Amino acid sequence: MSTKFDRRAFLAHAALGIGALALPGCSTVNSSKKPLFKISLAEWSFNKALFGKKLDHLDFPKTARQEFGIEAIELVNQFFMDKAKDRAYLAEFKQRADGEGVRILLIMCDDEGALGDPDEAKRRQAVENHYKWAEAAKFFGCHSIRVNAEARGAGSFEEQQERAADGLRRLSGFGAKLGLNVIVENHGGLSSNGAWLAGVMRIVNLPNCGTLPDFGNFELGGGKEYDRYKGVAEMMPFAKAVSAKSHDFDAAGNETHTDYRRMLKIVLDAGYHGHLGIEYEGEKLSEPDGVRATKRLLERVRDEFAAS
Repeated sequence: MSTKFDRRAFLAHAALGIGALALPGCSTVNSSKKPLFKISLAEWSFNKALFGKKLDHLDFPKTARQEFGIEAIELVNQFFMDKAKDRAYLAEFKQRADGEGVRILLIMCDDEGALGDPDEAKRRQAVENHYKWAEAAKFFGCHSIRVNAEARGAGSFEEQQERAADGLRRLSGFGAKLGLNVIVENHGGLSSNGAWLAGVMRIVNLPNCGTLPDFGNFELGGGKEYDRYKGVAEMMPFAKAVSAKSHDFDAAGNETHTDYRRMLKIVLDAGYHGHLGIEYEGEKLSEPDGVRATKRLLERVRDEFAAS
């Protein structure tokens, strides 16, 4: 075989290479353009399977990656409530997530007391109850823990803001030492009043304390509901994560309770380009099918916005 340099052959191959770069679908220019937002999967989407022991918490990263092609997840402490300080268990979970190429974004923390409790001692205890979850989140490499700004007991609108802000300020101080955000979801009661929660954020006034706007949690109690679009708009200036809540879909694949185009415009107009966590809570579709339907809708609307 001859190794003699053939200039004409070289030029011919070079021309073919240049031509290939110009062909549709072959260009490498702008191929890595960032999407308008990324998609993650909230573990609560599989609450029935997890509570029913049909899905093991340790297998959630594998499910997210292999079944849905999702590379970022949001955990719920209820599914490993007694494991917050079990480093062997946490290490096993992290190893499985790393093995799937899945990033753990945050831990949603429930049932640890009211951060806005009117009793100062109980409020302090609630704050301290969250420390173990913050430490677990740090171990996982999360950016945040999600908490509830519960303001139980009597008190005016403003008094309950002050109590919630006190608990959040204390917990955020602990989180700051770990490089973690403490973020609040609209989760019923006063926390689902967008103006109330935005006011709490302004009182706390710490860079690592923010919100996690959820598209669907706007029940105020007593049969009253806060306007979801107004509420999300009020919370977005403080948002460090967003929950794409879904329940039901029409024949065209649109969510029937939330106008996703309108909601996503609010999110993007606020300058948010992070993860939107799929959180399916419907009854008509199975949990896997509900997740797929939500993912398709998010991707479709994202593509429409990107093309406009």
